[in-house]
Amino acid sequence: MDDVTRPRILVVGAGFAGVECVRRLERRLGPDEADVTLVTPFSYQLYLPLLPQVASGVLTPQSIALSLRRSRKYRTRIIPGGAIGVDLKAKVCVIRTITDQTVNEPYDYLVLAPGSVTRTFDIPGLTDHAFGMKTLAEAAYIRDHVISQLDLADASQDPAERASRLQFVVVGGGYAGTETAACLQRLTHNAVKRYPRLDPRLIKWHLIDIAPKLMPELGDKLGRSALEVLQRRGIEVSLGVSIEKAGPEEVTFTDGRVVPTRTLIWTAGVVASPLIATLGAETVRGRLAVTAEMTVPGHDGVFALGDAAAVPDVAKGLGNVCPPTAQHAMRQGRKVADNVIATLRSQPLEPYIHKDLGLVVDLGGKDAVSKPLGVELHGLPAQAVARGYHWSALRTNVAKTRVLTNWVLNAVAGDDFVRTGFQARKPAKLKDFEYTDAYMSPEEVRAHVESTGGTGPQTS
Repeated sequence: MDDVTRPRILVVGAGFAGVECVRRLERRLGPDEADVTLVTPFSYQLYLPLLPQVASGVLTPQSIALSLRRSRKYRTRIIPGGAIGVDLKAKVCVIRTITDQTVNEPYDYLVLAPGSVTRTFDIPGLTDHAFGMKTLAEAAYIRDHVISQLDLADASQDPAERASRLQFVVVGGGYAGTETAACLQRLTHNAVKRYPRLDPRLIKWHLIDIAPKLMPELGDKLGRSALEVLQRRGIEVSLGVSIEKAGPEEVTFTDGRVVPTRTLIWTAGVVASPLIATLGAETVRGRLAVTAEMTVPGHDGVFALGDAAAVPDVAKGLGNVCPPTAQHAMRQGRKVADNVIATLRSQPLEPYIHKDLGLVVDLGGKDAVSKPLGVELHGLPAQAVARGYHWSALRTNVAKTRVLTNWVLNAVAGDDFVRTGFQARKPAKLKDFEYTDAYMSPEEVRAHVESTGGTGPQTS
């Protein structure tokens, strides 16, 4: 087959689901069977569960950014940008490149794995003053920001300013928020020893969540264990509480408390990528409705998976959907690749079935809680399981070597407290990283595709 007649497979998103799909397509498809294209702003896969350890400096940023170009067998074409709309009828994906050029990419088979974005609410000042924890840049920036608050507090002669710089608020009692608060509190606890002018008692960490329990998925026993670890470290955990409004120097809680702070980290859940709304297709609580084979009903050759799709959880029974976790996304990616190949070869598709292997929560140092295969662990055994799971899940040997080396170095030499100057004097709040206003409406997608003939670049 030549380039004109080969089927075109377009994969949107380079998270766990998208990368696993592409890698399997490369291994199992003959070079003349199809052309594979991947749409992603960055040519790396980010290992999201370890972001809190980047924010606390335990791991270097490049340790969890797994290059997509290391493999010599890699033959997928990468379009550096993000999908901002899909016309399912015309079979065209509209992409905004990293140079802000809008291009149309036709496809024969489409795999939608755009992931999720931070879930926010209409809270005054939230997107203007809160930091997120969803990207490598945000994690690196937060590390610099937290250390800078210690530097500025140490230099300040104003007690009120010093107090506000040494209070930190994390919203979200799920895995991301709990690990972020735990890892960063440990960083400030160790760092303050190098600041003799600062009273360690002034450093206060707040973890709040509107839910009545901390990480309810862990169960009551492990949830209490995690809560006890945090409280023993001096982290003030407030449940049934959220943010009423946020300002540059203070945050107001819904229980009326006003906390002076320059650091608000928002990790209160995720929602499916806004790309899903551009399809005009059926959704389930914001996630794209799909079959057990991860096909989009009514649209031949369109598959969806990962955080953006409501994939039926066959292992749990009727009515359940798979949670947006890495272990499901990775396995869904492989199954979707198999189903795309089966479609190409006119073979039957298979449903996605996977039983959850358990949960791990790394609280930094020697603290962790884990529930592998239903077995409840805490302390060092849980830490061994948590880090063992993350290490084995890293896709490349280079990443495994870097992460293991960082862990050993941190255990032996301790934390370092150097600010890199990342994005110095530039904003890095939620609104600066999410780009949720870049997406088109279904009507805008159709009008754009019709006006451009469905192919070719269009500068906007």
